[in-house]
Amino acid sequence: MKAIRGATTVDFDGCEQIRERVKELLSDIKKANNLSDEDIICIMFSNTSDIHSFYPAKAAREAGFASAPLFSSSEPEIEGALKLCIRVMLLTDKEDKPVHVYLHGAKNLRKDITERLNIAIDGPAGSGKSTVSRLIAKKLDILCLDTGAMYRACALKCVNEGISCTDVKSVDGIINDINIEVKYENGVQHTYLDGMDVSQTIREPKISMLASAVSSIGSVRNKMVELQRKIAAATPCVLDGRDIGTNVLPNAKFKFYLSARPEIRAKRRQAENEEKGIFQPYDEILADIKKRDEQDKNREIAPLKRAEDAVYVDSSDMNIEEVTAFIINKIQERI
Repeated sequence: MKAIRGATTVDFDGCEQIRERVKELLSDIKKANNLSDEDIICIMFSNTSDIHSFYPAKAAREAGFASAPLFSSSEPEIEGALKLCIRVMLLTDKEDKPVHVYLHGAKNLRKDITERLNIAIDGPAGSGKSTVSRLIAKKLDILCLDTGAMYRACALKCVNEGISCTDVKSVDGIINDINIEVKYENGVQHTYLDGMDVSQTIREPKISMLASAVSSIGSVRNKMVELQRKIAAATPCVLDGRDIGTNVLPNAKFKFYLSARPEIRAKRRQAENEEKGIFQPYDEILADIKKRDEQDKNREIAPLKRAEDAVYVDSSDMNIEEVTAFIINKIQERI
């Protein structure tokens, strides 16, 4: 059984507006969750003590929501609580993820739901951005967009086409027709290039290095930024990369810059690669990371740098769980 929550407010304690707002709230919940009348098991209302002219349950019945049991109760008066508020909990057997709905003044109760929650996490290679982003997205129940995977897919496209990732003219010639799709399957992001799932291939060290080179080309960045902004505008999500807070989503409310000492990042990258069956000497990984840092910081287009309003997080002496908890706490402080 799933519980779908919602709330709305009225401007005054009047029968007609209560009827109108209850109908609007239930209709929006039903539409957002793709529910039929048969899917609804029970609808339970509560309202603040300053609403007494009309029962929300009666308003629901008059609005056509009479196929399931209805219940109303009045909340005790609580100092500082939101005034003229009607809350609802709708029970259903549908297995889909519930979409909670908060309308009018009740939006302030759940800004984490009603506001477009875009979180930008930037940082150098091996800082743990992707892992932390996935954990944050899971805890906040929003999408995670691994932007680095998109640039890796561009690099792989160049390899497949037999062209150099530093040959601007050749890359310009293929980028407009590149077909990159990001799909979420069983809660995991998969990257598709020209219809093929390349999620594992793009994680090879060679492709990672080439991604840094191809991402410095203007046409590539323009194409990927366009796609990233489109996704972020459509849904709450976590985006990680090197220029999310400075370029892709400069107006994002939540920005973080995650880093660690190069030696720490090299050890983490080595362990991560070995879990995937990729074995590379530590000294080579450290050299690659330092080289990529230089490439990313010194490229002409959208270089790696911390946004002025980004929270700096040094994870050198923190584990993944500690970093995740720190960032989530910072987000919740502002919601």
